[in-house]
Amino acid sequence: MAEDTARRLQARPIPVPKAAPPASTQTTLLVIALVVATLYLGSDILVPIALAVLLTFVLAPIVSRLERLRLGRVPSVLAVVVLVFAGIAGFGMVVGGQIADLANNLPSYQKNVHDKLDSLRSRATSAGSGGVVQQATEAFRDLKQGLEQVTGDTPPAATAPTSALPAPGAGAAREPVPVRIEQDGSDALTIISDVLGPAMAPVATAGMVLVFTIFMLLQREDLRDRLIRLAGSGDLSRTTEAMNDAGERVSRYLLMQCVVNVTYGLPIGIGLWLLGVPNPLLWGMLATVLRFIPFLGPAIAAAFPILLSFAVDTGWTLPLLCIALFVAVELFSNNVVEPWLYGSATGLSSLAIIVAAVFWTTLWGPVGLLLATPLTVCLVVLGRHVPQLHFLEVMLGDRPVLPDEAKLYQRLLARDPIEAMEIAEEKMSKGGLVEAGHGLLIPTLSLAEQDRQRNRLNPEGRQAVAEGMTTLLDEMMESSPPAAEDTPLVLCIGARNDLDEAAAALLGHMLRPRGLRADVIPCEKVSVRSIAALAPTGVSAVVLSYLNPSALSHARRLVRRLRLHFGPNVPILLCLWSAHPEADAPEHAISQTTADRVATSLTGAVTQLEELGVLAVVEAEKASQA
Repeated sequence: MAEDTARRLQARPIPVPKAAPPASTQTTLLVIALVVATLYLGSDILVPIALAVLLTFVLAPIVSRLERLRLGRVPSVLAVVVLVFAGIAGFGMVVGGQIADLANNLPSYQKNVHDKLDSLRSRATSAGSGGVVQQATEAFRDLKQGLEQVTGDTPPAATAPTSALPAPGAGAAREPVPVRIEQDGSDALTIISDVLGPAMAPVATAGMVLVFTIFMLLQREDLRDRLIRLAGSGDLSRTTEAMNDAGERVSRYLLMQCVVNVTYGLPIGIGLWLLGVPNPLLWGMLATVLRFIPFLGPAIAAAFPILLSFAVDTGWTLPLLCIALFVAVELFSNNVVEPWLYGSATGLSSLAIIVAAVFWTTLWGPVGLLLATPLTVCLVVLGRHVPQLHFLEVMLGDRPVLPDEAKLYQRLLARDPIEAMEIAEEKMSKGGLVEAGHGLLIPTLSLAEQDRQRNRLNPEGRQAVAEGMTTLLDEMMESSPPAAEDTPLVLCIGARNDLDEAAAALLGHMLRPRGLRADVIPCEKVSVRSIAALAPTGVSAVVLSYLNPSALSHARRLVRRLRLHFGPNVPILLCLWSAHPEADAPEHAISQTTADRVATSLTGAVTQLEELGVLAVVEAEKASQA
């Protein structure tokens, strides 16, 4: 019986789960809208969780190091959390003491402030006949008085005429208005809640963050396993890679941000102390903390000490020196420290950081501004590993979304020679003309040819690309003296259209510095009716340029026509620029077209001309002249 049951179970096919269909655009947008609404409505509970996750990323390596010292999971977590919150409390006490000391000294600065304001007011009203502001005020006052005289408007009478007043004792006496005095029903608990309620909200948030942080540190492996299960345990490799990527980027960003903030706040505090600004410790610590807030933090940190220097100093030297100090430290931090430490730590573009700051601040207020960059880093990592959310990486990431050839193709279509030249020069500076031609210019022309074959490129666009590429080549190549008339002549022919002609011009530019005469011939001049106009003698080689590697039937007819015109002794090189160099395209093309040689790259074309003996003639002439 048991054997029959086992046999039936083995014979029964095991159902294979079907893959879920990809989500549509409408579904994705609906999910995003629901997520945003949830983030906004659930901010009271989600903000402490986000802060706890951020602290967990920072404190988890420290806890792990203590565990390796065999301190135990619970003692390690408690020790780290107590030290961190004790440090935060100590920081708050120091800042509070500094603020109290500043508040006690503020009355002594009032005289300087009043004197400077009086000085500014006197300067504003002493120029000319009373200053611009005073003249404008008097002009408006005179205009108002003139309008009142013209219209005859008079201010309303302060008292009514005597005849209108009722006679004493006339009429009925007014009835007295009842007045009721009611006591406020607020009790002591209501007053306490109104006063202490706003102050208790940050304390409650801090308590929730503390509790969440402790439990996340204690059960971080269990939380990781649950997240993997929710993300999909069937693809552990991708899920693990995404989680490691997010954790590494966020941890590295926070660590580098701490280092940058310290290297920013320390010089600020020392500089303000040397300048004599009161409470330099306070301003240095605030500059360190406020720099965690992108964009607005440094401005807020600089505003307070600059205003204080304005109140302290009787002149204008100290405020100007404070401004110079903040500008110098900010420039050094932005241009030296941050590029050196950050590198590609976050993977966010500059625009993404601004958009993230606005978005998270709108949702969660000042705390959202603090969490904007770490949360957006997680979104970019999510978009990198989840195909349905790939648009997040495209919109927010710092990776180039278009290859160089696509960018150059777009600039040529837009008839923008300046940006096209910048892209080409950057590529040329890395590897010279050969690298730029093989890695940028030929792929750009291949993209245009592919669009032409798919009927996505109209004749005007094709002409714009071809003319832009020719102009680009003329700008890139340095002026060189023309080759002598007795040097070998190579005809570079654009086989089918002006795009092929642009590729032929690129090869011609590479051959001229080698001592060859390279003439670029359009396809119209080698047609059946026009080929007779070409001189049949004096040609050392013919190079046919094709961006479409499948146009072998056209190449076969053109090779036959060229052999009849130039004779069998003139070698013909067929260049199939879009063909893969390791494929069987060269051997297949030779058998189909009867060309002498086939090349699939610029360096391959030069090598084939060397093997055909065209460049050997030039070398022999140079040797004889030497």
